[in-house]
Amino acid sequence: MNSSDRFEWLARLGYAARGVVYLLVGWFAMMAAIGSGQPIDTKGALREILLQPFGKILLAIVALGLIGHAIWRVAQGWFDLDRHGGNAKGLAVRGSLLASAAIHVALAIFALSLVFSWQGPGSGSGGGTQDWTAWLLAQPLGRWLVGAIGIAVLGAAAGNFVKAWKLTFRRYLRADPRTMKLICPIGRIGLSAKGIVFVLIGIFFLTAAWQADSSESGGLGKALQTLQEQPYGPWVLGIVAVGLFTFGIYSVIQGVYRHIDNPAVGARFRAAV
Repeated sequence: MNSSDRFEWLARLGYAARGVVYLLVGWFAMMAAIGSGQPIDTKGALREILLQPFGKILLAIVALGLIGHAIWRVAQGWFDLDRHGGNAKGLAVRGSLLASAAIHVALAIFALSLVFSWQGPGSGSGGGTQDWTAWLLAQPLGRWLVGAIGIAVLGAAAGNFVKAWKLTFRRYLRADPRTMKLICPIGRIGLSAKGIVFVLIGIFFLTAAWQADSSESGGLGKALQTLQEQPYGPWVLGIVAVGLFTFGIYSVIQGVYRHIDNPAVGARFRAAV
């Protein structure tokens, strides 16, 4: 297997790993919507994998996939594999891909900390998002930095809504017309649900920046809990939960049909290093 084949294999495993995580997030959110337990975030999903038979082996595979997804995101953003271009819009999209890479690296490290029982930053059950938001707020121009993160997350939410509405994700999938007809509604529902969650997370960061209070920030878990606490919360949470579960299915589909065809990417990575 040459470097390009290994790269493609890792990228596809990465989509599958992300899919497994969101399937679990969606499932537990659906259970919470019917009054059985509480919603979980992506770290909670990794903890649930660890509790299964052969959990450490399964979690190690998921961690490898998350690393693969991060490598793929870096390749997309740095080498512009999807040809977004160098204008303002293209650079914004590529920047979001690099940010996604960083998020998935952090998630992979957390998964490995569970597999090997490491104790260190991010390995516990502490504040997480609120901790590093507090650190940012303590820096010069910290409120502006946190606010910028909130705006970036809202931009990512808008991107998901646009992809869902215009079905732009079709151009990156290699599937026959009959299969694509099945994929389109799955992608549309999944991306819309992810967009809703990102809107809430973006608002959390903007509120934290406005009030200079890290406790106002939050991630996926807080977003789902917030939905649960609203009027008709179980119904709202249930709808979003189905969407996130569907996004997990969509991610697995991407692992199968995503266009990943760049034979020079291995050489380009080596050259960059």
